[in-house]
Amino acid sequence: MAVKILIKRKIKNGNMRAASRLVINNRNGAMKQSGYISSESWRSLDDTDQVVVVSMWENIEAWETWKNSETRIANEAEFKDYIVGSTEFEYYSLGLPLD
Repeated sequence: MAVKILIKRKIKNGNMRAASRLVINNRNGAMKQSGYISSESWRSLDDTDQVVVVSMWENIEAWETWKNSETRIANEAEFKDYIVGSTEFEYYSLGLPLD
């Protein structure tokens, strides 16, 4: 079953351009992974330092493989100088039960 992962980051003021490059680098790596479907980047209208990446995968296992890969962990470590706090993740399955 396809899943969507919300990846939330609060960008430190003045660091949006650098953080945007890191998001693009992460996406480029994800696109090469088995099970990757798509992703989008969102920027909050209420708080323009809040960024959410919505990443879609064939299943949670494909996401977990990417999330735990050395490449993604190294990419994520680069964010530490550009974000407030830590990256947050939320996991969603597509669709609702009908029973």
